[in-house]
Amino acid sequence: MIHLTSLGIVHTIISIFAVIAALIALFREGVIAPRTSLGSWYIGLTIASCLTSFGIMKTGHFSVAHAVSVLVLVIIVVALLARRLFGKSGERAEIICMTLTLYFSFIPAVTETLTRVPVSQPIAENQDAPILKTIYLALTVIFAIGIFLQLRKQRQHKQLAA
Repeated sequence: MIHLTSLGIVHTIISIFAVIAALIALFREGVIAPRTSLGSWYIGLTIASCLTSFGIMKTGHFSVAHAVSVLVLVIIVVALLARRLFGKSGERAEIICMTLTLYFSFIPAVTETLTRVPVSQPIAENQDAPILKTIYLALTVIFAIGIFLQLRKQRQHKQLAA
């Protein structure tokens, strides 16, 4: 049996719902837009996920996963302020930031899952396992393609509106 604390279980459930909200938004709307209902749910759940992660100390101290949570929180703030901060490029910055939060959320999720499952012999021996590096590379490629497609769709919408 996988050992998770009560907080770990709550954190995992919140995280799963955050990812589901993001994926639904991407498939329905093509972007994770903060001003939509799904975007708001994603942001709220992601913030809750990040905050609950700080109470989970598998190693007994601040870890890379905690640093990723801090990074995700900062990127959410930048995404929410993007249209003010970046002017005409604000919408593009918002798209990139929101997708980046999802990308960064997958890194600890994949690491934690594959170093725990299956219980008898996890797929990845530790966080430096070659399979994890391959998956991170695949996630990076998917992220880059996703950003390209979202920005292209945004540009097409602007051209149609003009």
